[in-house]
Amino acid sequence: MFGIIRPCRNRLGPELRESWLAHLCGLCLALRDDHGHLARVVTNYDGLVISALVEAQAGRSRRSAGPCALRGMQSADVAVGTGARLAASVSLVLASAKVGDHVDDRDGVFARAPMRGVGRQVARRWAAQASETGLDLGFDTAVLVDAVRRQSSVEASAAPGSSVLTVTEPTETAAGEAVAQTAVLAGRPGNAAALREVGRLFGRLAHLLDAVEDLGEDRASGAWNPLVATGTTPEEARRLCDDAALGIELAMKEVEFADDRLVHALLVHEVRESIRRAFGDPHSHGHTPSPPPGRQPAPGMYPPPAQAGRPQGQPGPHHGSAPPPGHVPPPSAPGRGGPPEPPRGGKKGKRGGEPPRPGSGLWCWPKLKTPPVTRGVLLGCLAVLYQCGTCQYCCRDPYPGPFSGKPREGWCNCDCGPGCDCGGCDCNC
Repeated sequence: MFGIIRPCRNRLGPELRESWLAHLCGLCLALRDDHGHLARVVTNYDGLVISALVEAQAGRSRRSAGPCALRGMQSADVAVGTGARLAASVSLVLASAKVGDHVDDRDGVFARAPMRGVGRQVARRWAAQASETGLDLGFDTAVLVDAVRRQSSVEASAAPGSSVLTVTEPTETAAGEAVAQTAVLAGRPGNAAALREVGRLFGRLAHLLDAVEDLGEDRASGAWNPLVATGTTPEEARRLCDDAALGIELAMKEVEFADDRLVHALLVHEVRESIRRAFGDPHSHGHTPSPPPGRQPAPGMYPPPAQAGRPQGQPGPHHGSAPPPGHVPPPSAPGRGGPPEPPRGGKKGKRGGEPPRPGSGLWCWPKLKTPPVTRGVLLGCLAVLYQCGTCQYCCRDPYPGPFSGKPREGWCNCDCGPGCDCGGCDCNC
């Protein structure tokens, strides 16, 4: 449940985007208040859906927060209460499991024994903190921990010809129970069954999309991938994802909400957008699909530029690693130390109208490198502090992960091209 839902500012509109950011900041501050500053590194896009679902059922609960570097030193109203705390607890459990997996696999910074010890200690601490918060909210996080622990044995039993849904089952169970708990916290227990189905299908979708996005890289490195292990084709994975998205939409109609606008946008429209983004749908809002940052596409997954909106054989203005047609880099606010905003109205600026390149000014460190260069705990923590202070998480796109070095999308990223029709709701609900 990390990074599947990445909404565009144009699709959400000003009001819903403000609400989305309120939940994102609320999750971050809940992690800080209950678990300390280090826990804030597990803030993620998908976790805030838990907070948004509680508010959608129970009504708005906000407080005023002081200036933050990630908001350009602006104050803001942020989500507060049981929803944000549940989102923090769930995020910590999943992050604890992820760190534990990296330690067991001796990945990256955990290749050395001293760092594996630190990783185990962090994972145990986060799991204990998540359990404490969960019990305070009446939610037993053991169901999440159990589901995560079963994942390795489920993966070991996967073989060509077996169903990939067997592999996604632990993720489905964990997500289903977490989402169902929002009904209890909101005082609407009648919504629990439908929301459990929403969470279950979202967990399936998240697992499959992660497998699809990693497919090319995993094939090249020989790493385990559920699609390869079970012999599932990208076409079958796409069908399963589309079915899950439809199931989420139908289950959402059975839930009684006080205000469902944000969660509808996230769990119906943005879920379908995440499918288009992962599979490279050439008809997605009229702009050229591209693989996620830092990922190698599976063969045949993404069409070549000549097939996407341009006659075969006709050269385009972009070559090599330049942005695909329709890509609009996010603007940088004055004084943030980032690259200049691209000129508007067709006029050439100081760089001849070229889009800004991340890595200039105060963003010259950490550098984006291919292949990514991992950092130890000390340098990684310094990178977290520096990137927060220079608003790289918000406005640098892509920015390097402070520990992994892998490219990440900026929070204010808009993935739409000029003239795309992102606004509005096209479903009959």
